[in-house]
Amino acid sequence: MINSALMNVMTAAALKAGRGLKRDFGEVENLQVSVKGPGDFVTIADKKAEKTIFEELSRARPGYGFILEEGGVVEGADKSHTWHVDPLDGTTNFLHGLPIFAVSIGLEREGQIVAGVIYNPANDDIFVAEKGQGAYYNNRRIRVAARRDMAEGLIATGIPPLAAAAIHPRFKAELSCVMTRAGGVRRLGAASLDLAFLAAGRFDGFWERGLKSWDMAAGVIMVREAGGYLTDADGGPDFLAKGSVCAGNEYIQKQLLDLLRKA
Repeated sequence: MINSALMNVMTAAALKAGRGLKRDFGEVENLQVSVKGPGDFVTIADKKAEKTIFEELSRARPGYGFILEEGGVVEGADKSHTWHVDPLDGTTNFLHGLPIFAVSIGLEREGQIVAGVIYNPANDDIFVAEKGQGAYYNNRRIRVAARRDMAEGLIATGIPPLAAAAIHPRFKAELSCVMTRAGGVRRLGAASLDLAFLAAGRFDGFWERGLKSWDMAAGVIMVREAGGYLTDADGGPDFLAKGSVCAGNEYIQKQLLDLLRKA
C-alpha cells in the first residue's frame, strides 16, 4: 500500500465513514429515507458518512476546500486543495440491499487530481492511488488489463436514471454501437467502483455521462496510476467539468471512444 501521510489521512476517513455505512447496511430495511428527486434517494446513512468524512479531513488538513455530494461546495482558506467526496456512491444499490456501493474521496491540487480512495464497506475492499505512487487494491499493486480487442473485452457503463431522461436517447444510441463490438457490457450502479474495477483489470473499458466530480475524482487517479487512459466521452481532456468519462487501456479506450463518436 501507499504509506504517505496524505494517504493515511484519506484512508482513515474512508474507513471510519465506512464503518457506519456497514452497520446501517445491515439494517437497511429500517433506514429512514427521504426523496431528493426522481430515482435519486438520500439516506440518513449517506448524510452521517459525509459528516464523518468532512470532520476527519477538516481536522487533518484544515483550510482545504470541499465539493460534497450532499453538502455542496465548501470554500477553504487553501485555494489550491479541494476534496471531492461521495460518501455513498451507489445509494440505490445500498437501499436495495445490494453490496455494491462505496465511499469515494479524491483530492484535487492546483487543478489536478493527485490522490484517491475508494472503499466498499460491504466486503472491506479498498482501492487507493496517489500520483507517482501507483494504484493498489487491498495491498496489491494493480494494473489495467492488457486486452487489445473489444470483442474480448468487458465494458462497463452507467444507465442514466429517470431524472436524466433527456440523455436517454443518446445513451441508447451509444449502447447499441458498443454492443456490436464488445464481448460484454455491465452496469454496476456505482461509477467509482466501475473505475476502480477498470484499474484492477476486471473491466476493460468504461464510459458514462451525467456524472459529477465526486463520482469520478478518486477513480480518475486510480485508472491513471494503473496505466489507463481517460478522456471525457467526447474525447476532450476536461472530464470533471464535462461530467463524462471514457476510459480503458491504450487500445480499448481509443476503440470505445471511436464507437461513442459514431453513435
